[in-house]
Amino acid sequence: MGAVKPAGRNRSTRKPVEIDLGFNWGPVNSLVLGIGIATLIAGYLALSKGSTTLAPALLVLAYCGLIPTALLIRAKAGESGE
Repeated sequence: MGAVKPAGRNRSTRKPVEIDLGFNWGPVNSLVLGIGIATLIAGYLALSKGSTTLAPALLVLAYCGLIPTALLIRAKAGESGE
């Protein structure tokens, strides 16, 4: 007797194709992230001293401006840290 094949179609399993979105972490990203972290530290220090105007401004600048900018900047192909 011959071998029994399972019911249904024989589907080949393919690996999903990886698409390069162009995300390169470069020195500019690290610099902006460092400035963002320093701004966060300064904001929390100002908050601990009782500042009601400077601290929120620094924290919003860091959380809503500098850190997302560090993640969104695309480095040129030659600057890649990879």
